[in-house]
Amino acid sequence: MRRRPRPEVVVYTRAGCGLCRHAERLVAAEARRAEVRHVDVDSDPDLVQRYGVRVPVVCVDGREVAELQVEPGQVRRAVRAARRGR
Repeated sequence: MRRRPRPEVVVYTRAGCGLCRHAERLVAAEARRAEVRHVDVDSDPDLVQRYGVRVPVVCVDGREVAELQVEPGQVRRAVRAARRGR
């Protein structure tokens, strides 16, 4: 039986954002079985236009699962669902 690849979690943030730091800590705790990338939206004008001030945004396998207030359990459930292929 082949194992599914690890889900990819992308955390879109910006420097100096308290909500972003909170989201990064939650993702670190809840996405241990995933590949995690952090992206500063201010590094790319397209990302600034796309996300504006609605950071942090957390995506699991390309699907937005949380924005602004990331709640405990939210990322963990999304990673589990991605691992099951949902």
